[in-house]
Amino acid sequence: QAAKTAQKAWARAPLAERVSAMLSFLDAMKAMNDAMVPELTLQMGRPVRYGGEIRGIEEKVRYLSEIAEEALAPMTPKPRDGFTRMIKREPLGLVFVIAPWNYPYLTTVNSVVPALIAGNAVILKHADQTILVGDRFQAAMDAAGLPQGLFQHLPVTHADAEKLLASGLVDHVSFTGSVRGGREVERALAGTFASLGLELGGKDPAYVRADANLPHAIENLVDGAYFNSGQCCCGIERIYVDAKVYDDFVGGFEAKTKGYVLGNPLEQSTTLGPMAHARFATTVREHVDEAIAKGAHAHIDAKAFPADAPGTPYVAPQLLTGVDHSMRVMRDETFGPVVGIMKVESEAEAIRLMNDSDYGLTASIWTSDAEAAERIGAEIETGTVFMNRCDYVDPGLPWTGVKNTGRGAALSVLGFHALTQPKGYHLRTKI
Repeated sequence: QAAKTAQKAWARAPLAERVSAMLSFLDAMKAMNDAMVPELTLQMGRPVRYGGEIRGIEEKVRYLSEIAEEALAPMTPKPRDGFTRMIKREPLGLVFVIAPWNYPYLTTVNSVVPALIAGNAVILKHADQTILVGDRFQAAMDAAGLPQGLFQHLPVTHADAEKLLASGLVDHVSFTGSVRGGREVERALAGTFASLGLELGGKDPAYVRADANLPHAIENLVDGAYFNSGQCCCGIERIYVDAKVYDDFVGGFEAKTKGYVLGNPLEQSTTLGPMAHARFATTVREHVDEAIAKGAHAHIDAKAFPADAPGTPYVAPQLLTGVDHSMRVMRDETFGPVVGIMKVESEAEAIRLMNDSDYGLTASIWTSDAEAAERIGAEIETGTVFMNRCDYVDPGLPWTGVKNTGRGAALSVLGFHALTQPKGYHLRTKI
């Protein structure tokens, strides 16, 4: 009720005032960053050497602030004599954000900031794994001087969240999480007619063409596979390499992988920390063990990484060849520091294998031919096509997916449109 009351006044505030508040929120976040970095490490294991997520937070907040006026500006149809016609964008009302733990600041910013700029109120339910991130958001919003009740972090259970979803009081839900979680949200919302944005699972592929810059592709795909212990929404989980460069690519990839340091994430020397929970590590080990049992070759000896131990969240990075799509490691979301690499003989084979998935968030193409990348990209069932980069969220482009990856779009101008509703004005000026 407090959120709905605050939202009505907030929606009438000038856009410049709402944007200014989000820039003040950013300043408050930056002021807390020294404390946020080790705090985040303690919650989900990302090494402190990577400095948290403040650079990404700033990139997104500043970009969304810059495009807000354009994104929310009225649209005017073709002129008609005697009439003034326009389409304005109005806030939806109360936006309920259910945020994940793997990039707990960045994924939350994706929806919270444009929702508030657009004139909505926001209730945030953060993942219990990273519950303190929700508290940081609340502190920064309070420091920015937002009206009482406009933004609220509610540390509630799944059961209580389900009650809120089913109450009919929520106008839009932004959910990032598992496919199962997305289905539970849909069921809870049934009959309320609230709009819904879902970012769910992924099994993001890469295709390395024969004309790729191999050192660049290897360096970036290794990082794309293992950064954040592989717990990235758009992390690289499977790679298809042209037969002509396959051996060189695998050799270079293996050498880079062996250079990681698995250990205490609070130490600056650590480049690969533990997974966020031991049960996530168990899933990774099961996928690897099944693949090996079916004939896959493991290139990395886990004994070279002393911190790796069964039953713990510490998992050595792994590179598998001799894999195929009968293996879970090439089909199910592993969400850990393991990647499978397959040799392909043609572009058509690569496209077929990339599309042989229940998911479609991003796909990357490594080539010196931009025309080929665009042509191949048109054939891939995915929300974003990258060329010569991966594992990045561009705030200027819609963050969206196909198939079991979800629905709707965040970020960009389209992200603002998802958090507002069109209202038509048909004014007869001549009588």
